[in-house]
Amino acid sequence: MNKKPDEYLITREKNVYEVVIGLEVHAQVLSNSKLFSSSPTKFGAEPNTQVSLVDAAFPGMLPVINEYCIKQAVKTGIGLKAKINNRSVFDRKNYFYADLPQGYQISQYKHPIVGEGIVILDMPYGQREIGIERLHLEQDAGKSIHDVDPQSTLVDLNRSGVALMEIVSKPDLRSLDEVNAYIKKLRSIMRYLGTCDGNMQEGSLRADVNVSVKKKGTKNLGTRCEIKNVNSIKFMQMAINYEANRQVDLIEDGKKIDQETRLFDTKKNETRSMRSKEDAHDYRYFPDPDLLPLELKNDFIEKIKSEIPELPDEKKKRFIDKFNLSSYEANILVSDKETSEYFEKVIKNSDVKLSTNWITGELFALLNENDLAITQSPISAENLSKLINLIKDGIISGKIAKTVFELMASGDKDPQKIVKEKSLEQESDPKALESIIDKVISENPDKVKEYKSGKEKLFGFFVGQVMKASDGKANPKLVNDILKKKL
Repeated sequence: MNKKPDEYLITREKNVYEVVIGLEVHAQVLSNSKLFSSSPTKFGAEPNTQVSLVDAAFPGMLPVINEYCIKQAVKTGIGLKAKINNRSVFDRKNYFYADLPQGYQISQYKHPIVGEGIVILDMPYGQREIGIERLHLEQDAGKSIHDVDPQSTLVDLNRSGVALMEIVSKPDLRSLDEVNAYIKKLRSIMRYLGTCDGNMQEGSLRADVNVSVKKKGTKNLGTRCEIKNVNSIKFMQMAINYEANRQVDLIEDGKKIDQETRLFDTKKNETRSMRSKEDAHDYRYFPDPDLLPLELKNDFIEKIKSEIPELPDEKKKRFIDKFNLSSYEANILVSDKETSEYFEKVIKNSDVKLSTNWITGELFALLNENDLAITQSPISAENLSKLINLIKDGIISGKIAKTVFELMASGDKDPQKIVKEKSLEQESDPKALESIIDKVISENPDKVKEYKSGKEKLFGFFVGQVMKASDGKANPKLVNDILKKKL
């Protein structure tokens, strides 16, 4: 299972360095209200319009736990094949910042709601197990806005108190490709579960990236630096690449790497020091006196387990076993919940192999070209199924099908209607095809002579001429059969 990783190596003269990566992913819990208040969580609302007295930290306001957020965290933990802790504690993490009105963040420290788990990555060199250290719940801070007023920093507290799941990986990631696969797999699992929408553009999924380097073959993982709040996979990869090379250069120059928190400047493509790395005692963690320890009964956890849908790994296995798909095909089709649902709707009444080829080929190309999600596809699963049946039943050829597909994408939705109105049916009448073939043979006596003398590759020429003469409507199988007999 845990095959050798595709290591990211940096070479400097005599030394080769391995890069060690761990991620602390902050996933916004999909819920209508915040972790400790009933304020709404809708993205894009006017600044400071979704703020209760609790979120704004007015004196005397007491937090009240949102049970739905607890269920969402437990559900995510189950999806990560992790241990669900029956007892967890909310702590106060003390630090001061403009967009943190309480002067502390309610988080979890020694006793998180979810313990160790795993995420399985499908890499070209085999499957890799990435360890999960923990998942804990915490409230988000507000947002500081620096680009509206040149003299002032503005604060929007709409995000203050929104529930976050912080998913901490073990330092098991070893390459930029694994980081890409890990984030996508994590996002896929949470989308299947409905616990986080994974929308990085809206900030509902972001990560702190921990990077260290070590000489190849040594056990010591090196001194890590943490790069805060990176909100895209591309930026994560760029930040890791820069930071790893920066650390290697320091070691090669005989300098010491300081454990610190850094920021990634996306415009300059570099990390820069933010502050020296704090230890846990610097935050003065202590149990929040306003919140009792969270006690989860086993039947509560088991009920949530019974509601877990089929997840990507299980769905992939079913697709391979039931539909005889390759591991690669199944991986593509299960990577997104909506894609897997679309696929299953198409194959309900259509050939599996043809459906797979058309979805991963023409449909994906159309969606990518127009920057559309599969839920925005101009071609419904029902109509793609009809198109595939037209091909399977020999009514249209694969070539004509591509023309029909383009017409479906541009507005004419029903392929059966398109084929009928535009007279695109495949010519499958043997007598009609014989007539076309006889004409092609009579017009190319030299080519016939060459073919009969041993140039068998010319068979493709004759097929092409017949297809051209029939405006692409000739049934390719019948054309091949009749041509072989005639020649």
